[in-house]
Amino acid sequence: MRESEPLFGLHVVREALSARHRKFRRLLVAVDQKGVEVEHLTALAHEAGVPVDFVSRGAIALRAGPSARTQGVVLEAGPIPERTLAALRGGERGRRRLVALDGVEDPQNLGAIARVAEAAGAQGLVLTRHRSPPLSAAVARASAGAIEHLPVARVTNLARALEELQGDGFWTVGADPSEGDDLFSAPDRTFQGDLVVVLGAEGKGLRPAVEARLDHRLRIPMEGRVASLNVSAAAAVLLFEILRRSRLWAGHGSP
Repeated sequence: MRESEPLFGLHVVREALSARHRKFRRLLVAVDQKGVEVEHLTALAHEAGVPVDFVSRGAIALRAGPSARTQGVVLEAGPIPERTLAALRGGERGRRRLVALDGVEDPQNLGAIARVAEAAGAQGLVLTRHRSPPLSAAVARASAGAIEHLPVARVTNLARALEELQGDGFWTVGADPSEGDDLFSAPDRTFQGDLVVVLGAEGKGLRPAVEARLDHRLRIPMEGRVASLNVSAAAAVLLFEILRRSRLWAGHGSP
């Protein structure tokens, strides 16, 4: 990946500056861009020691690309540091949640899943070194900045990584549209303890070696004429049902 790339848009830039996981080169702000959001961004940049340059709209477009919807701000930033699988295993035992993706190659889907995972309280995202996209500016935009806060680890062999997580007390739960248990009628014990939610590419699903490592298979019930959901939509349904069930089990919510 390049040493720096342009992040743009108020939400993405704000989350990157708030998380401070990247290395930053400078923040470019259109000289005619005003408002509370811009003032907040410049304050965050100053707190992080990032130079702020007020430039023309043309300079903004030149850095981000003529068709980019920058909202008048561009942050020149390095890549998001990736973690080890061991680092993702931290946290309070019995409440750990991870999301693992098998062959999800579209940056828009990856970003949307990262947004859902972070919102649903996942502690990390597990990707493969091959057949998954880099954590690019496109992924950051698709995640609305959530990828800045969600730790990501890449593994060479996902099946082996799941086996390692199982050895550390995780249960593996996978989406299976044809043979899984009904998500909404599955027993509560399915959603208890430390979980890894495993999602595969649309159409292809999970590879056999990955599927063989699943402890539970869950199916989202469909009542319409469409046979399946986009992988990011499926992730949202699964993760928030898991969150709802785990809260009920822990006595923090109500049916």
